[in-house]
Amino acid sequence: MGFEFKKKGKIMGLTDEQKEIKKQYAGYKRKVTEVAGEIHDIVEDSIWTDYIKLPELSVKVGELMEDVNRFKAKYDFLK
Repeated sequence: MGFEFKKKGKIMGLTDEQKEIKKQYAGYKRKVTEVAGEIHDIVEDSIWTDYIKLPELSVKVGELMEDVNRFKAKYDFLK
């Protein structure tokens, strides 16, 4: 059983299963952040040579965000 704490005036307690789901959710979000970081690096450092990679990376961010949103929609405690 998880422990309870207050967050924005609500008492929140996460079960072990919810904690595991939250870790999975963080993994989905991390993947989006990594690809967004690649886009950022190209824009900051190598736009003139690597601009061709941007459309593919943009599509990948969109697909990964869809995964994040689908996963998040399954679990009310993630909202």
